[in-house]
Amino acid sequence: MSNAQLDPRHLGLAISHLNETSSPWVSIPGGELRLVHVDIAAGIWVIANRFEPGMAAQRHLHTGPVFAWTTAGCWMYSEYGVRYEAGSFVHEPAGSMHTLVVPADNTETTEVFFVMNGANLNLDDDDNIVSITDAGSIAAAYRMLCEMQGKTAPSFNGA
Repeated sequence: MSNAQLDPRHLGLAISHLNETSSPWVSIPGGELRLVHVDIAAGIWVIANRFEPGMAAQRHLHTGPVFAWTTAGCWMYSEYGVRYEAGSFVHEPAGSMHTLVVPADNTETTEVFFVMNGANLNLDDDDNIVSITDAGSIAAAYRMLCEMQGKTAPSFNGA
């Protein structure tokens, strides 16, 4: 095959590219978030997070598989006791339920890249669903945070 035949444009496909200017970091409680891809129809959302030491997320249940790559720092799920340090890859099967925490003794910001499939069902102490985060809601929340923080949100295919 020639390079021209391998070029996705030849197949009518478009490659997307976002840098930190076109997909900015936004402040969230306990750190920062950057939405880099969302496909509402497929239920896929890809985010990068920067977590401050001591940050904890709400306990949640995943309806689809999640893939995580830690590039700096350390985080863990309080239920499992395994520390995911820089260089760690984590696969979470659908149905996983846990609470993401960043150890308070971390000396640096933790950076994690997540590929999410489906939704996070955010739970209270009695396992009642109190909110849902999915591709559509994360896209809307990210756009709102960009606007509130004076940043321009990217346009995503499928969102």
